[in-house]
Amino acid sequence: MSILPAPPAPIHFLDLRAEHTLIQEELDAAVRATLAEAAFIQGPAVGQFAEELGSYLGGTHVVPCANGTDALTLALMSLQLPPGAEVILPAFTYVATLEAAALLGLRPVLVDVRPDTFNIEVAAVEAAITPRTGAIIAVHLFGQCADLEALLAVAAQHSVALIEDNAQAIGATFQFSSGETAFAGTVGEIGTTSFFPSKNLGAMGDGGALFTRDPARATLLRQLANHGQSQKYHHQHIGLNSRLDTLQAALLRVKLQHLPAATAARQAVAARYDAALASIPNLFIPGRDARSSHVFHQYTVTLTEADQRDELRHFLQRCGVPTMVYYYLPVHAQPAYAYLGYQAGQFPVAEQLGGGVLSLPIHPLLTVAQQDYIIECLCTYFGR
Repeated sequence: MSILPAPPAPIHFLDLRAEHTLIQEELDAAVRATLAEAAFIQGPAVGQFAEELGSYLGGTHVVPCANGTDALTLALMSLQLPPGAEVILPAFTYVATLEAAALLGLRPVLVDVRPDTFNIEVAAVEAAITPRTGAIIAVHLFGQCADLEALLAVAAQHSVALIEDNAQAIGATFQFSSGETAFAGTVGEIGTTSFFPSKNLGAMGDGGALFTRDPARATLLRQLANHGQSQKYHHQHIGLNSRLDTLQAALLRVKLQHLPAATAARQAVAARYDAALASIPNLFIPGRDARSSHVFHQYTVTLTEADQRDELRHFLQRCGVPTMVYYYLPVHAQPAYAYLGYQAGQFPVAEQLGGGVLSLPIHPLLTVAQQDYIIECLCTYFGR
């Protein structure tokens, strides 16, 4: 199989340097203003960013915190579940989703995911509920909402909390059968997100936030994220020191203004991939839930033939096309979670995805020429 000539320009899986260069003056101004104020902890930009992001998300309360894992931990802390309570979550996810529950003495209960959208399988959630279940965590993986309507119904029927792990789907929306549309992260009792630099809305370091429409819960979350205090030296709860730095908030305020355009650019890249790759045998483009928009934190294809994923990845690498494989070792196979007692084969879809998924470059500055080259490389590999 021949290797194509070099790409028209070097292709990056993610090109934060170039994205930031386009808005460098705005970022520099935000840094200068923060340095001049010298209010580096809980400075004005933190509250301003929370208000602006809440407005972008349709009027929800936003509670900034230090990172996305803390956001999940704080969400579970606010539920005040008893030790050993069960938290149902998908088997195909980043380890932080389990980690937050395990650190609090809760028991992660894994269920399988859908092979098309990669999101949690609702029937498996319902089958896993027991009298000890305290919460369900739905991960909106790779930029698309899980089935929020069905999950809300299951959570309500069994009187358990629904938490949305929205680290990868900021700005995605879900349309209910009633016709109502809501932003990902604002539907369940609590939503969480991450501002890790590679996220669609990324900081220049760590950062995270929680979302809720309940003002009382928002107050509790703010206290929990700030040593559990209602005011200085008055600690109502055992909390965390989990605050979003003022500098990161100032930078995120700038990047939030550009998020809609960046999302549209990602969706345009995905549409070109879809049109070119949908007819290739043994290569499956990302499945879509018609009720959800997709913000394409990742564009992840699935290969069905054994060992072909790694062969294709190496071919693309030789062509100058970087790729990534997410969650190739499922969380139930991680040594740290062996105590949960799960066995190989127990989550066949998650395991199949771990061996078959491949994420292609997708970012707002990927040029049409670069997209065409990536598509040409894929077609060459498959003899199209």
